[in-house]
Amino acid sequence: MLTKIKNLFIVLLLVLVITQFLRPEKNEASYTSITTFEDLASVTPDIQSILQNQCYDCHSNTTRYPWYMEVSPVSHWMAYHIDEGKKHFNVSNWEAYTAKQKDHKLEELIEEIEKKKMPLESYTWMHGELPSADAEKLIAWAKEVRAKAKDTLNTKAKDSLQLKVSDTTAIDSTKVALK
Repeated sequence: MLTKIKNLFIVLLLVLVITQFLRPEKNEASYTSITTFEDLASVTPDIQSILQNQCYDCHSNTTRYPWYMEVSPVSHWMAYHIDEGKKHFNVSNWEAYTAKQKDHKLEELIEEIEKKKMPLESYTWMHGELPSADAEKLIAWAKEVRAKAKDTLNTKAKDSLQLKVSDTTAIDSTKVALK
């Protein structure tokens, strides 16, 4: 019995050592894609600080890796969480989202923070909770960005409608002049 336990321990130790050489790919793009998001989404310095400390590691193409990320299987577990976070909301892809997608992403951000689903509990074990004051600031910022985007879309729609009406009027007066 003792020999079986000893053999199992040796096998587990070998697997752990081998996995140290099988690392997941790191998420280390330049910060440029994030600055594009920050510019387009009117991110204030206060909000930028919150996003950098609480969100960007899992929701961008730029992650700051803590020391324990170098140890397998933690590195694989974190890589999975980062991939999942980027599937749901990736600020590095902000420019590629349509206006409707951007609105939906911000709506989800608000909902996830209000329901205290973000940041994930597993993230808070090492990094702490999102302070309620910061959560309120993020929610207010996201609501403001959504409202500005809707106002911009409404203005563009009105301008487009006015342009169509004036084009129609010009065409109608040309037809009248030809008769």
